[in-house]
Amino acid sequence: MYSFVRCLAAATLMSIAFTSGSPAADAKPHHIAIQIDQNDPQLMNLVLGNANNVIEYYRSKNEEVDIDIVAYGPGLHMLRADTSPVQDRVKRLKDMVFPGRIQFSACNNTRQGMEKAEGHPIALLPDATVVPSGVVHLSELQEQGWSYVRP
Repeated sequence: MYSFVRCLAAATLMSIAFTSGSPAADAKPHHIAIQIDQNDPQLMNLVLGNANNVIEYYRSKNEEVDIDIVAYGPGLHMLRADTSPVQDRVKRLKDMVFPGRIQFSACNNTRQGMEKAEGHPIALLPDATVVPSGVVHLSELQEQGWSYVRP
């Protein structure tokens, strides 16, 4: 009888261990949208630093985080291949994050306006994803429950 009780207790403990996940495993992923709307290298570096800090914070807690850095207006220079003062840092941040966990969204309205004003096509960094409108994209992310940060 004693060995049966021991086996039953061991089986119960093992089933509890396998069914209960850690708090981090049960946590829902975090979603953070960060806007950049100024052609200011210091502000661009602040945005990238904020994103890096958020990634490191949640990584240390073993939690998932999705980040979308949305560039529009003069902030689109952050993602322009010809004028970005932070393109190496954008690439490093993209490379350090699990694929799909960070996105750099470039406003197509701004891009088209710049192309018209400058009279030539505007090339974006390879890590940029074009969205129809940066402001609309931010709004839609917030409607989906994303946290919004404007440094």
